Parts: sequence; C-alpha cells; structure tokens
Amino acid sequence: MNSVNETSPIDAAAIGPSGNIFLVGMMGAGKTTIGKSLAGYLGKTFFDSDREIQKRTGVGIPVIFEIEGEEGFRKRETEMLRELVNLKNIVLATGGGAILSEENRNLLRDNGTVIYLRATVDHLWKRTRNDKNRPLLQTPDPRVTMSEIYSQRDPIYSETAHIVIENGSQGSYQLTRSLVDQLMGVGSEIDQLDNEDS
Repeated sequence: MNSVNETSPIDAAAIGPSGNIFLVGMMGAGKTTIGKSLAGYLGKTFFDSDREIQKRTGVGIPVIFEIEGEEGFRKRETEMLRELVNLKNIVLATGGGAILSEENRNLLRDNGTVIYLRATVDHLWKRTRNDKNRPLLQTPDPRVTMSEIYSQRDPIYSETAHIVIENGSQGSYQLTRSLVDQLMGVGSEIDQLDNEDS
C-alpha cells in the first residue's frame, strides 16, 4: 500500500491565500491523526492547539481546567488561535470546544479552509471512553455527556466548516486522499467568494 507521502503534493494555492487548513470536530474525531497525515501529504507544518497550550503553560489541559475552569482555558485557547492562524501553510487541529467562541470561528474561517471531521457518537465514545485527559467527560455518566456535547456542537461545526467529511471506518490514508480531492474544489470556491466580496 502506498504511503501518503509518496503522492505528489497539490498546489498550495488551491487551498486559499494562506495555505492554511484548520480541522474542527469533537474530541476523539481524529483531528490530530488526520491532521498529521494531511500535513505530510501537502508538505505543511502540523500544529495541535491543545498541545501548543500545554507547551506554553507547562501543564496538561486537565490541570488548566482544574485551576482556571473552562472559562480560563477558553481564554488561553483564543489567545493561542490568534497566534496560530497568522502562520502560513499549516494544518491545525483545534480543540473540540474551540468553535464555541464566535471570535474563534471567525479567526478560523477568515484565515484558512475549515474542515469538520464528523463522526458518530458511538465512534467518538469508543475512542474516548478510557481517556482520563478529557475534563468534560469526568462526569457520572460520560456517555450521556458526550451525546449532549455532540448535540450542542454538531450544528456549529457544520456551520463553521467549508468541508464536512465523515470519519468512520475508512483509514487515515483514504480519508486524507478524499480530503485532498475536496480541497482542490473548495479552494477555488473560496477564492471566488473572496473576489466577490472585494
């Protein structure tokens, strides 16, 4: 089977002026895995906003939630996004709740192509049920919590994204190839919209 890196990268201009790709979606949707694959395929630099926050603070996300609460974490998240969206030719995996802020949604949409990695609640639950680094799931019934969070966020992800793609049973290679095919079309559509707005 061919590796992703063996395929010729597409023209960065097809993804818009900045060349940036931002992945949004629920915890456990595969944003980091697919983001790394996509970055390798396209010859871009990969970033994970949660990991960048951890590097900056020197502590894990659960510790930030414990000390500063979700509100404190969200402020740090917005500050980090302001920095990251100004870079060029990156693939960025955002935290699951990044799209809750209107400022964050605008930062993402205005500075790159936004992809929503959509997955079913069952798929998400299977991938996150044993992960103790998910502060929002530390509840008496985390499966119900996951479903509630999904119901709240799914419409916002869909509204924010330029591309919505299902991340189910297909492997990362197939999903990456599918995304690249869609990016080729969406990039030109975004350029056309930008031209109409100016």
